[in-house]
Amino acid sequence: MTEREKMLAGELYRPSDPQLAQERLRAKLLFQKANNLNENFRKERNAIYNELLDAGENLTIEPPFQCDFGSNIKAGKNLFINYNCCILDVALVTIGDNVMLAANVQIYAATHPLNANLRNSGQELGKPITIGNNVWIGGNSTICPGITLGNNVVVGAGSVVTKSFPDNVVIAGNPAKIIKTIDNS
Repeated sequence: MTEREKMLAGELYRPSDPQLAQERLRAKLLFQKANNLNENFRKERNAIYNELLDAGENLTIEPPFQCDFGSNIKAGKNLFINYNCCILDVALVTIGDNVMLAANVQIYAATHPLNANLRNSGQELGKPITIGNNVWIGGNSTICPGITLGNNVVVGAGSVVTKSFPDNVVIAGNPAKIIKTIDNS
């Protein structure tokens, strides 16, 4: 297996691999270019973000935005990403339709081994993240590796999401927990 194949399979991989380094550089050059365009160039900026991510129609990203690869972010239509969001997409990050990410949201599919010897070896791994449809993630929230958020979930500002949650709930806190259910009938 290539290091990229290991990475996407959730196995230990070497991030220093030349192919992965080149792919990260491509993403960095794209998001830096987009992030540096002012409002007069919104159309051009959106075109660059659309080249970076695999997203449906009506993608809106307020700069600055950062990611590892971009190519591992699969999003539906009507995705809104507010200022200063970062998505570490060393594993697949799937985002549904009509999702809003408030300012400073961090989505981390990247993680490191717990074993110190493995961690010190420079190897890393990732765990996929899935965010359902109609999800709103409040400002300064962090979504940890391997998490699934169901449809219609609301994540309170400042939350640290360390486990998965079902549809139709409001979650908040550190670690996040269900604080209420939502009637979406």
